[in-house]
Amino acid sequence: MNDTHPRRVLIVTDTAEPTPELVEAIEHRTAQTPTQFRVVVPNPARAEVHLLHPERHDKAAAAEQVLRAALPELERAARGHVVGSVSVQHDPMDTVKHVLHAEPIDEIMLAVHEHALAARLHQDLPHRLGHLGVPVTVVGRGVSGDGARAGAS
Repeated sequence: MNDTHPRRVLIVTDTAEPTPELVEAIEHRTAQTPTQFRVVVPNPARAEVHLLHPERHDKAAAAEQVLRAALPELERAARGHVVGSVSVQHDPMDTVKHVLHAEPIDEIMLAVHEHALAARLHQDLPHRLGHLGVPVTVVGRGVSGDGARAGAS
C-alpha cells in the first residue's frame, strides 16, 4: 500500500444489520491505518430480469433500504463517512468487478450469504474473487468459509 493515500476497502453486503464481526473488522482496519470504506449492496433482482423491468427497480429499492439501514452503524465503526451504493448487478462478483474497474481498491470485505453447494464446487464468491488479485476478507455469519482470507495478502 502506498503511504500517500488511505487504505481503500470495499465492503459487499446483503444484510441490513451489520454483523458484529463486520463492525469489528471495520474498527480494526480504522485503528491500524487511515481507511476509506465503500459499501455496495448487489441488486437482489434475479440476474435474468432485464435492467428496465419493474422487478429490478423494486428490488433496487429494497437494496437501497438495506444500505440506508446499514450505513449509520458502518459509519460509527469507521469513525467517519462511508460511501454507499446499490449495484445494478445481481451477482456480487460482477458488482466487485464493476467497482474495481472504476476505482482502486486495496481490500474486499465480504458480508454476503453464500450457498453451501457453491462452496463445495469451488464456485463460492471468496474463491472467485481471489482470482482478481485483491485481498479478500470474509466476515459475518451466513457466509461460506471460516472467516479466513482468500487471495493475495
